[in-house]
Amino acid sequence: MLKIWGRLTSTNVQKVIWCCEELGIAYERIDLGGKFGGGDDPAYRARNPNGLIPTIEDNGFVLWESHAILRYLAAGDSSRILLPEGRQAMARVDQWLDWQMVALGLRLRSLAMLMIRPQAAPPGETIEGATKNAATAFGILNDHLAASRFVAGAQFTIADIAVGISVHRWLSLPIQRPSLPAIDAWYGRVSERPAFASIATVPLN
Repeated sequence: MLKIWGRLTSTNVQKVIWCCEELGIAYERIDLGGKFGGGDDPAYRARNPNGLIPTIEDNGFVLWESHAILRYLAAGDSSRILLPEGRQAMARVDQWLDWQMVALGLRLRSLAMLMIRPQAAPPGETIEGATKNAATAFGILNDHLAASRFVAGAQFTIADIAVGISVHRWLSLPIQRPSLPAIDAWYGRVSERPAFASIATVPLN
């Protein structure tokens, strides 16, 4: 059985869980990170020298980095229900995976951290400023989804999972958000998927 190390409140762990549920992969999740600690344990560091989450082990094969894990799990599915066919279509998936991790994910992380642990915020950073910064990235996504049914095209893919976790977190925050109708319509579609229920009610921290 696939093993997954990482606390469920981690957005990167949630990506992997959602992917497993979409593919019908049985897994055992082991709490690690955050309040559970364990990232510095020698046994865990032997699997993931970064001490971060998630990490998976699949019949002795160990892998870390959430998007590498998404690609690995999706590629193991012969029907390719989460991956498109063709070099260019796959490049589009990769483009949005990278965008989610850097352009969107880092901005959203800064905002979430300000709300969860404001005492740890760098001087001068405010919730208002971080919200505006994140909204800029979500505006890019909204414009794209106005002309695309899913993030990487006509098919639901692992790019929708990665971006969907960020949108889910964004919509869960008690902030004033701009109107983003295309994101709302897309989120309505992806959040109705049965596999989404695995992370739908997970608290922010």
